[in-house]
Amino acid sequence: METIVVSVDNFLDKENNYEQAVDILEKGDVVAFPTETVYGLGALATDEAAVDKIFKAKGRPSDNPLIVHIGTPDEVNYYAVNVPATAQALMDAFWPGPLTLVFERIPGTIAQNVTPGVSTVGIRMPNHPVALGLLRALKKPLAAPSANRSGKPSPTEAMHVKNDLDGRIPFIIDGGQTGVGLESTVLDMTTEPPTILRPGGITTEMIERVIGSVEVASEGVLEEAPRAPGMKYTHYAPDAPLLIIEANRAKIAQAVEELHQQNKQVAVVGPTELNVETANWYFAIGSSENKEEMATNLYKALRQCDRTNADVILAAELDLEGVGTAFMNRLVKAADGKRYKSLS
Repeated sequence: METIVVSVDNFLDKENNYEQAVDILEKGDVVAFPTETVYGLGALATDEAAVDKIFKAKGRPSDNPLIVHIGTPDEVNYYAVNVPATAQALMDAFWPGPLTLVFERIPGTIAQNVTPGVSTVGIRMPNHPVALGLLRALKKPLAAPSANRSGKPSPTEAMHVKNDLDGRIPFIIDGGQTGVGLESTVLDMTTEPPTILRPGGITTEMIERVIGSVEVASEGVLEEAPRAPGMKYTHYAPDAPLLIIEANRAKIAQAVEELHQQNKQVAVVGPTELNVETANWYFAIGSSENKEEMATNLYKALRQCDRTNADVILAAELDLEGVGTAFMNRLVKAADGKRYKSLS
């Protein structure tokens, strides 16, 4: 299969803006497209055979649920029941945007393999002109996880998608680098109080300012079917082992020296001001005073590590304020919970 990449400029200059992508989707195939979080791999959420192509292209476990993307808030009522007033308040505050709301699903509307093993469905309205343009031209919902091979860092550029899925999908819309850089917050509205299943760009503090207190789902191994993506399996991992380390220049430098003594090449991912010159590679992802910038650049840096010969990757941790919670959620999963342990 040839994978065609079309840039937004050329794509949007066409007389019928989304005709090619819509045609591919309506024929039951998949299309990668930019959202404000990461690139998504979309298929008609009502077509079980089309959705199955997402799982096959990504190598994604079949019990890992997908998020349904819609073009207008009113479409929630086509697929979900028991939508509370608090959910409407959140939609008014944050849609379009990086917030997925989980509701009870109307039977027979969304393909069964979108949310296997559960009666709920996660829905969001993305805040990206290409994503919204595509959804509104299609006039149908898209099931869309991140457009990468399962377990790898999510793609924040079209080239990341092509590197992972070239020859496995027919079409990629190139909209440049995404803005938020981490997947959407997932909030389960079927519990009382609502439960954050996955942290993201819409923080706990932001949600609580709108609807009051929420719970946060505990981390750990799930035995039952997950209600949201990112809850059950290892995610976001680069090729080399990744270890979390305190954001301290002296401690990172010591770790690099200890690893060099073991004849290991070391890549470090961290804030700009902690640049450790003794590392073989240092990927600065922004100022530690700007967590949003660091979140935007995290996945890109992990993918840059894959283009090195690093034997070990050290990643500096962030505190858990604001989007730092989402940043650390992804980093812990990428490291499989492992931290660097000094020899001294």
